[in-house]
Amino acid sequence: MNKRDLVIIGGGAGGLVVASVAAQLGLNVTLIEKEEKMGGDCLHYGCVPSKTLIQAGKVASLMRRGEEFGLPAFEPEVDMAKINAHVQSIIDHIQPHDDPERFRDYGCEVLFGRAEFTDPHTVIVNGQSISAKRFVIATGSRPFVPPIDGLQEAGYLTNIEVFSLQELPARLVVLGGGPIGLEMAQAFSRLGSQVTVVERLPHLLPQEDPEVADALKEKLASDVDGSGDSGGITFLMDTSAERVESHKENNAKTRTGTRTVICKNGDDEIRLECEQILVAVGRRPNVDDLGLDKASINYSVRGIEVDRRQRTSQKHIYAVGDICGPYPFTHMAEYQAGIVISNAIFRFPKKTDYRVVPWVTYTDPELARVGLTEQQAIDKGITPTVLRFDFKDIDRALAEVETHGFTKLVTHKGKILGASILGPHAGELIHEIVLAMQTGAKVSDISATIHAYPTLAQIHRRTVNTMYAPKLFSERTRTVVKWISRLLP
Repeated sequence: MNKRDLVIIGGGAGGLVVASVAAQLGLNVTLIEKEEKMGGDCLHYGCVPSKTLIQAGKVASLMRRGEEFGLPAFEPEVDMAKINAHVQSIIDHIQPHDDPERFRDYGCEVLFGRAEFTDPHTVIVNGQSISAKRFVIATGSRPFVPPIDGLQEAGYLTNIEVFSLQELPARLVVLGGGPIGLEMAQAFSRLGSQVTVVERLPHLLPQEDPEVADALKEKLASDVDGSGDSGGITFLMDTSAERVESHKENNAKTRTGTRTVICKNGDDEIRLECEQILVAVGRRPNVDDLGLDKASINYSVRGIEVDRRQRTSQKHIYAVGDICGPYPFTHMAEYQAGIVISNAIFRFPKKTDYRVVPWVTYTDPELARVGLTEQQAIDKGITPTVLRFDFKDIDRALAEVETHGFTKLVTHKGKILGASILGPHAGELIHEIVLAMQTGAKVSDISATIHAYPTLAQIHRRTVNTMYAPKLFSERTRTVVKWISRLLP
């Protein structure tokens, strides 16, 4: 039997980080990947292709907006096959970073196949039994497809199939108003599809500050680049998809033809005809077919249970990423991989700390968030001071004609508790707040920091200075200044 120091199941973001470090430190490492290529969903079906498609939609939008910049406006000729070929070219460009030969050069054994535990210390892959001192499970997650009557027969897209489309759908129904659904909805709307988002909850992005999420919804619905009846994306809130009807010419296998999504809003029935249905209602951890019961590992449909050192119920077996949560982000999988490296390789006890976790919804404008919302602070018994500032009052945003959105900083006695940013490049801007929270910097530290002009980052200083303005320009301060002026030359 093959005996290893470390076996890693899953070649996505978290698994690759652990494998790279462990192998380069000289451990006997085996990395097992079920799919034909390494890199996981993030590279092939998630972060990378979605951001590439989003950028294509943004370029199409800018072409139509030419007159806003003193240039001619053009209606782009959209060829979906060419766009997705471009998407694939970006994936191919990044793929060498995750090439199996690179890891083999580190001294890591790379196997392709399905790994299954036969006992707490052994897995079998391609008929080969491998035992190890320690294991890391990093098998990720997959799209959740709800049991909607007729959906399977009609055919549908998830984030896996959407980047293989050869034709732009004239009408697209998106099931789900979460980050994936909104990002893809706007991208397709800007490319020319008529897009309808069906969301069963009263608000989009329920994990976000409602004020910020509602402002984003308003912008997406009124986007002049969209093709919906309202000028942008059509939103059906408090609405559930009940069944799907296939038309005679519909082909579920090739996903061609048309279908009708029948929705319910209270007692009202809504019929939506479309060429494509995108299912984006959430994800499920890949806990199936791993032999977790044979390894006596505690898990549920929500994923594998881990402690703050990323250990499962079997202390020599670790888990990272979507398989265990609590945040389904690539950057969290990489963070958790660092926790595993500390505990499993260096044997230095280190625990996860999720107090400062940023995330971004990559719509236009972007929505970025870290820490507590205003309501979450109130729920904790805190009376927060909330600071706001609009992008329309930032000179760089005006110069770039990207003025929609605002910052919302949640503070208490000068301490930053959280922030939401809706605006251009919010995903980049949030990191000043992330660093401030991580290092314990206060509102006054941001105010005292020189920010280059003209940059979007100036919005941070302008935001925190709104806390000082009332005191600075108060009647008391005016009196003091007059007194100083009289006494001193």
